Amino acid sequence: MKQALEEAVATGTDVQDHDHHGIRQVLRELGIQDHNAAWSTGLEWGGADNKNTRTIHSPADGQVIGTVAMATAEDYEAVVAKAQEAFKTWRTVPAPKRGEIVRQIGNKLRDYKDALGKLVSYEMGKILQEGLGEVQEMIDICDFAVGLSRQLHGLTMHSERPAHRMYEQYHPLGVVGIISAFNFPVAVWSWNAMLAAVCGDTCIWKPSEKTPLTGVAVQHIIKDVLKDNDLPEGIFNLIIGDAEIGAKMAADGRVPLVSATGSTRMGKKVGEAVGARLGKSLLELGGNNAIILTEHADLGIALPGIVFGAVGTCGQRCTSTRRLIIHDSIYDDVKARLLKIYPNLPIGHPLQDGTLVGPLIDQDSVNGFKSALAAVQKEGGKLLIGGEVLEGDKYATGTYVTPAIVEAQNEYATVQDETFAPILYLIKYSGEVTAAIDLQNGVRQGLSSSIFTLNMREAETFLSYGGSDCGIANVNIGTSGAEIGGAFGGEKETGGGRESGSDAWKVYMRRQTNTINYSTTLPLAQGIKFDV
Repeated sequence: MKQALEEAVATGTDVQDHDHHGIRQVLRELGIQDHNAAWSTGLEWGGADNKNTRTIHSPADGQVIGTVAMATAEDYEAVVAKAQEAFKTWRTVPAPKRGEIVRQIGNKLRDYKDALGKLVSYEMGKILQEGLGEVQEMIDICDFAVGLSRQLHGLTMHSERPAHRMYEQYHPLGVVGIISAFNFPVAVWSWNAMLAAVCGDTCIWKPSEKTPLTGVAVQHIIKDVLKDNDLPEGIFNLIIGDAEIGAKMAADGRVPLVSATGSTRMGKKVGEAVGARLGKSLLELGGNNAIILTEHADLGIALPGIVFGAVGTCGQRCTSTRRLIIHDSIYDDVKARLLKIYPNLPIGHPLQDGTLVGPLIDQDSVNGFKSALAAVQKEGGKLLIGGEVLEGDKYATGTYVTPAIVEAQNEYATVQDETFAPILYLIKYSGEVTAAIDLQNGVRQGLSSSIFTLNMREAETFLSYGGSDCGIANVNIGTSGAEIGGAFGGEKETGGGRESGSDAWKVYMRRQTNTINYSTTLPLAQGIKFDV
């Protein structure tokens, strides 16, 4: 990354004819034969008679990738019934055998990594290296889940009653609903679906309507594995629809767990609907992530982490770095270095070699980017660089922007909100590291946080009880780039959910305490006497 930032410059190569990047071949390889066809999502709905369709354009070059049929309320009912029926079979398969199916899915993803990674990049707009990395996350979580399938353990406790055994065990929940966001169109689904699968659950996946074709492709890959093992397709279900389908899932008592990734606004609606029926929700919502640079920071490793965090995925990661809190003794130096790096960031088509910054997902995101910059400047912020919408044939979609750096105050209303775009706010602090930690914690969101320091006391203070209030707290690592082995999620308006590694699997199961009496009497707990 550092070498790319120092050496790479935009080449100016014409990138308009991007079907020559092999997109049509990729679609065929992934089971999507005609990129202008309307596609079923696992049931025979849609097609020529369905007027409710959505045409998917690439944010990279505006080309049509495909047209999908949007599900109706009736389609939703059919998918739920299919998932419920498959659960009856899947829950009886021993967990290690379920892990074997997930292992095969991981191997299939290895086979299709290049093709699927390219489609992720083309449909979402992230650069190819990130698209391939996202598929690698899917492979990694499959590997994790395979091992987990032999470790779904409970505890054994000592009973106070003689000749009694007491223990706990975990059972599958049933149908798990997964609502994913456009920025990670396949990886976050896999975090949920692979763990749910080894736990014995079936799942219904509603991908973002902005990036449904990657979901269709994944469904084709998984379908082959299920067919080879004589298993029902309903173990993994896909439904493409708008917010009404998501609302149905959130309110549906037949779906005991809904895992939703997206904005805080969306998550509040899902949480309210699921909570009203006393269901379970796993929420991964907004982030307003900060990096603290103390006077003891190693800027050689900090700067690449800052820039990747701020501009990677064009600022459209939930873990993107939004705020950079800098000690006043190094503030001017850091600002000067960033202002030297930013003009040389290669912005362009995500499938073009050397590109580090692709497009925003759509025009709404561009408008949000412009509005936030206008608002923060009215509040007193100073735009130092960037903030432009690029024009010309190379950027004809109107979704390419220059990443912005703004000097600002933490209390500005715009800084307090999450803007899903490449805007980095520089915030100065003085004194002890506790002052920086207070600034970092002084927002409503609590996903990812980071400190760069070589001072052990500062690092430990950041990680202590009174330190970062986020679900993720890193030292000498940026805010982006979590590994699947650790539980992923955040606090406050980020929703409190945990996905991926550690013991996140427990949310996909129901817990049961069991007591077995193998004596010849019936003693009661707490010494209660009840003679009849």
